[in-house]
Amino acid sequence: MHHPTSPDPRHDGLVRVRGAREHNLKGLDVDIPRDVLAVFTGVSGSGKSSLAFGTIYAEAQRRYFESVAPYARRLIHQVGAPKVGEISGLPPAVSLQQSRSAPTSRSSVGTVTTLSNSLRMLFSRAGTYPAGAERLDSDAFSSNTAAGACPSCHGLGQVHRTTEELLVPDPSLSIREGAIAAWPGAWQGKNLRDVLDALGYDVDRPWRELERADREWILFTDEQPVVTVHPVRDAGRIHRPYQGTYMSANRYVLKTFSDSKSQSLRAKAEKFLESTPCPACGGARLRAESLAVTFGGRTIADLAGVPLADLAGLLAAEGDTSETARVLTEDLRARIATVTELGLGYLSLDRPTPTLSAGELQRLRLATQLRSGLFGVVYVLDEPSAGLHPADTESLLTVLDRLKASGNSVFVVEHHLDVMRHADWLVDVGPQAGEHGGRVLHSGPVDGLREVTESATARYLFDDEAIDEAIKGRQVRTPTGWLKVGPVTRHNLREVTAAFPLGAFTAVTGVSGSGKSTLIGEITEDLEGVGRLVVVDQKPIGRTPRSNLATYTGLFDVVRKVFAATDEAKARGYGVGRFSFNVTGGRCETCQGEGFVSVELLFLPSTYTPCPDCAGARYNPETLQVTYRGRNIAEVLDLTVESAAEFFEAADDDAARPVLRSLRTLLDVGLGYLRLGQPATELSGGEAQRIKLASELQRVRRGHTLYLLDEPTTGLHPADVDVLMRQLNGLVDAGHSVVVVEHDMAVVAGADWVVDMGPGGGAEGGRVVVSGPPADVAADPASRTAPYLRRVTRTR
Repeated sequence: MHHPTSPDPRHDGLVRVRGAREHNLKGLDVDIPRDVLAVFTGVSGSGKSSLAFGTIYAEAQRRYFESVAPYARRLIHQVGAPKVGEISGLPPAVSLQQSRSAPTSRSSVGTVTTLSNSLRMLFSRAGTYPAGAERLDSDAFSSNTAAGACPSCHGLGQVHRTTEELLVPDPSLSIREGAIAAWPGAWQGKNLRDVLDALGYDVDRPWRELERADREWILFTDEQPVVTVHPVRDAGRIHRPYQGTYMSANRYVLKTFSDSKSQSLRAKAEKFLESTPCPACGGARLRAESLAVTFGGRTIADLAGVPLADLAGLLAAEGDTSETARVLTEDLRARIATVTELGLGYLSLDRPTPTLSAGELQRLRLATQLRSGLFGVVYVLDEPSAGLHPADTESLLTVLDRLKASGNSVFVVEHHLDVMRHADWLVDVGPQAGEHGGRVLHSGPVDGLREVTESATARYLFDDEAIDEAIKGRQVRTPTGWLKVGPVTRHNLREVTAAFPLGAFTAVTGVSGSGKSTLIGEITEDLEGVGRLVVVDQKPIGRTPRSNLATYTGLFDVVRKVFAATDEAKARGYGVGRFSFNVTGGRCETCQGEGFVSVELLFLPSTYTPCPDCAGARYNPETLQVTYRGRNIAEVLDLTVESAAEFFEAADDDAARPVLRSLRTLLDVGLGYLRLGQPATELSGGEAQRIKLASELQRVRRGHTLYLLDEPTTGLHPADVDVLMRQLNGLVDAGHSVVVVEHDMAVVAGADWVVDMGPGGGAEGGRVVVSGPPADVAADPASRTAPYLRRVTRTR
């Protein structure tokens, strides 16, 4: 329903949000026109994502659920509606978030964009078949179907196998001394040894002295004999005989690797395996009949391995063979064009999804949406410019305009100033993060933000002085030495060498796919003049709600000790373990300390909903009765970093000192708004990276450290970028070296040295175009970064 005083909202072209209270939003009201490009801005943690995703998109999704199936309705109250008074004028919405989930190895560029389907259709209908062969369905050209997958590797292209050298790294040991390193530990390993002993094998002779045939059987047999084991007596304990089953080391490793639910057991098993291309299909993943079909003389596996930009050309050359082929190749080329337009022409269809960055994956989904022909919907996008060179950002804007032109509303959460300038409507949330944010400072045309004095965004959007402040008056530092890398030949790099100054701040630039990450990935190998290398990437700090800010930084260990030292805890006999939500004892057993239970939805991703017993507190009622300075452990975990710093500061308690050091470093990298117990699953890649950086900064550093960061400004408002740059420059001033891969030209302009890769992406890139101080790079005519860098340096 809508307010009786307002006109009928269905006809006034506005999305009206009333009383939004999701996360830190303070009963927020806002009106946003439909059919525009609306950009949501504000410092990190201000609440802009809570408004765009947590409120507007969540409500659209809830309405969709309601319209779908009766069974979905009862799940809605479990999933929970967004905390909002009402939203009117809301069309259906499509969300393109930067997915934090781990896609499977069977997912690829081709499956995400559905281009693989079209290519398979082309081979099925218009491929050249061997004489006498019958036409295959398009399914036969997919490695994910029984009809197409190579039977030897099940369509994975790789076979995992193990060898004696991997299973028994030290053949001088006997089986009793642990020669078979791949065996499980504890009782299970002892059981296998006792079974072998009962089978008559010598478990006390050095491995290398056993008969070859025996060694082969022990490691590789598929037999699983059952024998009676008479265990050796321990002092005072009698073990009864039992029936023990034997399993070879090879069988144990393969079974654990393919079936175990435990990440750590799988990782351990993987150490004893080597991957080799499948001998049957040569890594092409398909069965022989499918690989016998060609188009233009190439198999489907050949074409899937070619960069998309080249694939379009190959299809054009072959397109006039038949009417069917012509129609199918034209459709494919039109769809590839959208992907290349978004700067992703260097990707091939067989590139596995897990190897893509979050920005690349989101742009692939965006390209797919462009072809879907939907209209009248709201697209909600999460920083589509992440990971984009300024040259590629221009084509992104063209694509967003096209989505809008076909009758859609495009709502974008974004920090990139060029995207903000391009918007029809700007919603600025703030003024600061966490509890100091959550208000709408401005909702209207871009220029109207100029007058809003408390907006951190306005300072950067209209005022070159803010950028100027960050980089003005800096002398380029003199290196204390040089680190030589290369020659590197990997991905699209061919014999590339580069030099990085030590004791300085270096930015590595270039368009997407130019080879930046590949180049800095090689720095790990050989470090002269550097004591320690620290790689700070954007991988999640944990995959489940169990892992969080407090556990990752080690701060939670200290907090638990503080609680265990209270008089109440001592009186009850509670130790440190009582205050862990990961072990039985103090935790709520309904959700096993997760605070959430998972709701499985058919055909939809499973969602987490607060535990019905502890309501998200994670602990049982007895544990929550113990308080420290008036707060229980769940309430302390619920504090933001900023509030926690105030809380422990006021405690003036020596035991809590180490907590303060952790909290201060988190404040220094601009994460004061995160809650201590914030689950890892809710953190963005940029937040995860800054948490790792903070953990690193709280350590006492000895010797020269080299810090490598991959796009550290992703997801950061320009004001937060300044905070981060002060930290990184502080590290360099203390004698360390920092190398960042970066697209933010204000950061690049403030560096001591720039290594510009390119000139293009994929095959067009992969070399160092120019390296030197920012001013030299800005003047280089061959560099695609230069014009954008000149824009910044000119404002100085």
